[in-house]
Amino acid sequence: MECYRVGGAVRDALLGRPVTETDWVVVGATPESMVEAGYRPVGKEFPVFLHPETGEEYALARTERKTARGYHGFAFHAAPDVTLEDDLARRDLTINAMAEDAAGRLVDPYGGYADLQARRLRHVTEAFAEDPVRILRLARFAARFAEDGFEVAEETLELCRRMVGAGEVDALVPERVWQELSRGLMEPAPRRMIEVLRACGALERVLPEVEALFGVPQRPEYHPEGDAGTHTLMVLDAAAWLDAPLEARFAALVHDLGKALTPEHDLPRHPGHEARGLEPVEAVCTRLRVPRACRDMARLVTRYHMHVQRLERLRPRTVVDLFEALDLFRRPERLEPFLVACEADFRGRHGQERAAWPQGEQFRRALAAAADVTARPFVAQGLQGPEVGRAVREARCRAVATALGRGRGSSGTPAGD
Repeated sequence: MECYRVGGAVRDALLGRPVTETDWVVVGATPESMVEAGYRPVGKEFPVFLHPETGEEYALARTERKTARGYHGFAFHAAPDVTLEDDLARRDLTINAMAEDAAGRLVDPYGGYADLQARRLRHVTEAFAEDPVRILRLARFAARFAEDGFEVAEETLELCRRMVGAGEVDALVPERVWQELSRGLMEPAPRRMIEVLRACGALERVLPEVEALFGVPQRPEYHPEGDAGTHTLMVLDAAAWLDAPLEARFAALVHDLGKALTPEHDLPRHPGHEARGLEPVEAVCTRLRVPRACRDMARLVTRYHMHVQRLERLRPRTVVDLFEALDLFRRPERLEPFLVACEADFRGRHGQERAAWPQGEQFRRALAAAADVTARPFVAQGLQGPEVGRAVREARCRAVATALGRGRGSSGTPAGD
């Protein structure tokens, strides 16, 4: 029985990155011998065990055979005669197919170290094509290592194109797509995930609503970066730079889906794209079974991001309407994810990446002023029922007007497109 450190722990150590968790492969063992040695079995599809002291995962060396289309169509074989090289051959990328023995010696049968040095993401063998999730993982690794200069090998990109053409991507289950997408959005360069998926044709299959943004013109005076797809990529850049949480990054990805539905006669303007975008956002969230927090934030940012950008043109009553639409008086935890997504939208265009964005602080100041208004003094005055609600609302409008330096005005509607 021999144990080898494998995968990401080896890769990250060679890159000088922190190693957060370590996986091990065991060669020459059986499930029975692992249990006898004190390891605790946890694997469902194939034998995986937890070390009795460290709690780290130890998997028996295994091979796999494709039995059906999609992510679940595999048969696994784990036995003492499976070699380390056999096990490494089934992995996705060469940089993830390296191992270290007990003495710390590198085992690298597929050229992973050379690819690390060349900053190249390359598949191990043609078996890569048997699992469509690997396209998503490839895109996620591209997003993780973009800042280190890693690029996808052309032969790997071509293999992914063939997989898309064969319909493998269409067999992906929603939960697995969301798992990889959400992890990719939290990487340092999430735009690279979208770019790689586009380059191999997979984006059109998993996120056709986002693919549809590329080539859609925008007004150059507001969007010198070009089309709506490029803007979306730059918004993702900004969200990562702002260290936005997942719900804000997902909202950044989908906030402008309505622009792909703008009638041709309105282009390059996009009047009403905020409301028009709600339907495709809902379609994405339903199809991928997006968690509620991300779904809710995507809806709110899609519908109201332009209100924040136009804050200086909104009248106090409209600002209070916005606070109520966002439910901020009851759910103040929504404030920062919503604002960081809106700030990313502002910064996602050429020339404004690091520009001042006063709207955020103005919005916070106005909300704090409005939230300070409570019903208690109006009840003490003898007001009852709907009278209390009207009085609170009017007082909040006056508080917002003061906070924004608008005098005593309290009525108005949102500014135009």
